[in-house]
Amino acid sequence: MTGKLEEGTIKGREGGAPALYFRARLPAVADTKAVLGLLHGYADHAERYDHVVAELVPRGVGVVALDMRGHGRSEGPRGYCDRFDDFLSDALELGKLVDERAKPSGAGKFLFGHSFGGLVATLSMLTSPKEYKGLLLSGPFFGLGLEVPALKVLAGKVASRLVPKLGLPIGLTGKDVTHDPERARAYETDPLVFKQAKARWFTETQAAQADAFARAGTLSVPLLEMFGAADHVASPEAGKRFFDAAGHSDKTWAPKADLFHEILNEPSYKELCAEMADWMLARV
Repeated sequence: MTGKLEEGTIKGREGGAPALYFRARLPAVADTKAVLGLLHGYADHAERYDHVVAELVPRGVGVVALDMRGHGRSEGPRGYCDRFDDFLSDALELGKLVDERAKPSGAGKFLFGHSFGGLVATLSMLTSPKEYKGLLLSGPFFGLGLEVPALKVLAGKVASRLVPKLGLPIGLTGKDVTHDPERARAYETDPLVFKQAKARWFTETQAAQADAFARAGTLSVPLLEMFGAADHVASPEAGKRFFDAAGHSDKTWAPKADLFHEILNEPSYKELCAEMADWMLARV
């Protein structure tokens, strides 16, 4: 891989904000055509995308990946938020990091989010598009892939008010997210991948999903939305509904036959990375 790895932490702007870990890798300044800000999924972290970065950097796309609060090497209770806007604050910090690294080359700036990170990236773009030239989404979490019993949803809402940090098992195994046996095992043994979803996070995320649909028509940047057709975590149908409602005329719906939720951890990930790079470079 070309480009030297840069690691560090930044402190958010709101009072008592947790320190956020980031990792960045860019081509040489003269070769940098785009810089991509990357937001991981829930119970996920930035380092799990190093193989994606390794494909993008030689193509002239630098990447800055952030661990959102309560994830990976960032501070904060695991998977918890007082309100969804906490994660939007983290996305703003990522935007600052992208700005700083795109400035020397004048590179185009893009924002990417996977799963829950896709929901955060979308709300961030709807709220503060900044100077991003496009939004890329992988299996964005606009709805659950499997129906949750009504009683469990009600219990989650009650717990969100009374015991907001209550954790319930996510119930995912490596084979639920990728066909690649090695990456499936890595998912299950990674100490930074936690296995519970917090009650307050669940209800805040549901409200954010409704907000994303209500404001989809105001999307003001090009959109690339990729989805594994066999995704059992995030709903491809909900993803398509958001795509159809998205306001910008330049939008690309890219379903991937037979792929599971983590399409960038599937055996065909190199092809998908090339597709992402080509899409961005065509819009620089």
